[in-house]
Amino acid sequence: MNNRMILYLSGRILQVLGLTMLLPLAVSLIYREPESMFAFIVTAAGLLLSGTVITIRKPEKKDVYAREGMATTAIAWLIVSVFGALPFWISGEIPNFADCIFETASGFTTTGATILNDIEGMSKACLFWRSFTHFLGGMGVLVLMLAIMPQNDTRTMHIVRAESPGPTVGKLVAKMSFSVRILYCMYIALTVMEAIFLLFGGMNLFEALCHAFSTAGTGGFGITNGSIADYDSVYIDVVITVFMGLFGINFSLYYLLLLRKFSQVFKNEELRVFLGICAASILIISLNTMGHYDGFFTALRYASFQVLSIISTTGFATADYTEWPVLSQVIIILLMFVGGCAGSTGGGLKVSRIMTLFKTAVKEIRTALNPRAVITVKCDGKALDQSIIKGVSSYFVVFMFIMVLSMLILALDGHDLGTTTTAVITCMNNVGPGLSKVGPSGNFAGFSEWAKILLSFDMLLGRLEIYPLLILLPFRKK
Repeated sequence: MNNRMILYLSGRILQVLGLTMLLPLAVSLIYREPESMFAFIVTAAGLLLSGTVITIRKPEKKDVYAREGMATTAIAWLIVSVFGALPFWISGEIPNFADCIFETASGFTTTGATILNDIEGMSKACLFWRSFTHFLGGMGVLVLMLAIMPQNDTRTMHIVRAESPGPTVGKLVAKMSFSVRILYCMYIALTVMEAIFLLFGGMNLFEALCHAFSTAGTGGFGITNGSIADYDSVYIDVVITVFMGLFGINFSLYYLLLLRKFSQVFKNEELRVFLGICAASILIISLNTMGHYDGFFTALRYASFQVLSIISTTGFATADYTEWPVLSQVIIILLMFVGGCAGSTGGGLKVSRIMTLFKTAVKEIRTALNPRAVITVKCDGKALDQSIIKGVSSYFVVFMFIMVLSMLILALDGHDLGTTTTAVITCMNNVGPGLSKVGPSGNFAGFSEWAKILLSFDMLLGRLEIYPLLILLPFRKK
């Protein structure tokens, strides 16, 4: 393994992280917040200095293959989770460092789970940083580095493959480095559009940007204790609902729209299944919760928001779904596993994997009934390669094994069944809220320090889709 190149790229990440902290530093200057100003100055300066020292000497061998790509990705995400937590700790706004790591890991992995009891008591700069970590983590911290510090295209491909969600990673254009820039341009454009719409809804610029960042990364950090519910605005609910859905869709489809290849977009099977799941879930929950609201249309408003929030793994809330009927709660839990489309900023297993698993199961049943039949698993009318089917099945097994293991370990922390199980489910799927104590009206403050570190690791496993972090474990073959 090219350790020197991995160290060099880690230094680059430190530099990029330091540069991104200049934005919350500017916020602290605007709102005249000396404590947070000092915290961001010290952290940004330390990161830029250490990153520069590490990258002064460039490695002679610059090869980056699959193992280097995964190792670099894992180390980079550990770096941002630890060093990105320093402003919270130095400013004293989150005194416990384990809490700082949990909050930061939740931000960068776009989970949106929080340990804060009084969100509104934080400084504007730290609130901005919380939301901005969603924006940075949504498309990927290494993708950001590659967008502003272009690398060799071969290196770019292996790093993007290790960091990007979904069973497969494709290129929009011939060069992956150009594809990365195109993706980021579309990502920024959608974020700006949402911020503008929110400004028309009565939010000020700070509020609009924070909520746009959180939606773009499908994270869900709010800036008030009651999340989006505090605004009590149909307009804001509709805007955020629409954009949560947009950010849960594969970004490659937006590029096809720009090229006016509309037929390819409409024929995309994953998109159709994603929209179908959303529509069916909204209808069932609306009918099931009508008794809790003033008629069908009010139920439709809250059902639409919560369904798009959960399936896109954003985690915003306008209603406490733990008070809904059991059927609606079960649907919400299932949507946590489904997640967004591959190539989106959403978490979860991804719709494409769910489709592949379902079609593979159907194929096995049909083969058992008719052993001589030649049956293939198809997606978008094309037969899927056996390596993809095998990869999806293997990933699902490993994912569920780690999830069950995490639940067993977390059970030692002494919480009720609903809290323990859904805390792991929501963290590994990067959703945010769960049920019981970690529901939309609760938080993760009640967990012990070791439990918060475990859940932080689960968030990273879910965001990086397990394998990059596993390569760092000591049992790997050298």
